[in-house]
Amino acid sequence: MELLLELWRFMKARKKFWLLPIIIFSLLIGGLVVFAEGSALAPFIYTLF
Repeated sequence: MELLLELWRFMKARKKFWLLPIIIFSLLIGGLVVFAEGSALAPFIYTLF
């Protein structure tokens, strides 16, 4: 949690808000891959890519 707070402070101080969509998209894709790893829905999720 501290990492996210530090990242937010960095973006706020340096005006790098364009990084926010990249970080959110990366987290969503990572979560989808972790979810699909142990799921019966994995073949259907992998067809998205």
